[in-house]
Amino acid sequence: MSLDPAALARAADRGPFTRVVVARAQGSTPREDGAEMLVWADHVEGTIGGGALEFSAITKARRGLTGIEKIPLGPAMNQCCGGAVVLGYERMDRTTVAQITSDWHARPLTPGTPEPLAVTRALARARDRGETPPLLVENWLIERVAPPPSPIWVWGAGHVGRALIGALSPLPGLALFWADSGAERFPDMIPEGVTPLIAENPADLVSLAQTEARHFVLTYSHSLDLELCHRLLAHGFGGLGLIGSDSKWVRFRKRLAALGHSDAQISRIACPIGDPTLGKHPQAIALGVATGLVKELNAAQAATGKGKRAG
Repeated sequence: MSLDPAALARAADRGPFTRVVVARAQGSTPREDGAEMLVWADHVEGTIGGGALEFSAITKARRGLTGIEKIPLGPAMNQCCGGAVVLGYERMDRTTVAQITSDWHARPLTPGTPEPLAVTRALARARDRGETPPLLVENWLIERVAPPPSPIWVWGAGHVGRALIGALSPLPGLALFWADSGAERFPDMIPEGVTPLIAENPADLVSLAQTEARHFVLTYSHSLDLELCHRLLAHGFGGLGLIGSDSKWVRFRKRLAALGHSDAQISRIACPIGDPTLGKHPQAIALGVATGLVKELNAAQAATGKGKRAG
């Protein structure tokens, strides 16, 4: 997991908060290294696994705890996991978030602690050799700063579009754009971090899309779906999924070919989307699409940014 300055900046707009991060997880634990939770006096975002551990951490964060807490889950929490975690508590606000400026962000969980030589060396190996440092080094946190969020465009605010936005919006590292033909097509409450886009002909919005964006086309109209696929093939994309049956895809392939697109270009479109074994319920389709997308993004991140774990 990575440190997301954009998400933290949005959080800081709500006011100062305590970030609780799993700095080290050993054995069987509810969450992995890097899992985080943001705690305000009246609000919590994220999770470090729920249950007694999370309840205790929220209470301590609201009491102003900072620094390191080592917790054996069995003896301390009466949990059956059998593992142990080290939690880091750090107070954050707009000023501290603004200090996240490099590819690796290192800071002490006890303010004013000089940077240990082990941290200096770990940062040098990360930048010079691509080695991933331990998250926790002598009570200092070292975290990779997240790259810009991956742009995802959802075309259509019907049942499947709403279900897909609901599945994707809580996930980190995504910039979600949601397009349709009128404001009345959208729900009254649009999740935070989702940008709604409206045009009488949504296909006119294609020119605004990032060429590396991934798209999911699932509008109310087959003719609009076809026009979107046609324009996106000409515009460029990182991925393109189309909702529909096998027979719809056969017709679309013929029509896209007639519009001048090659078989190789057309074959970049994934249709149908989701996991057919899950069924055709909107939430089932959204679950399959979201699962596939997360796997794809994780694999891409592993291929481009995974270094040798140091320490």
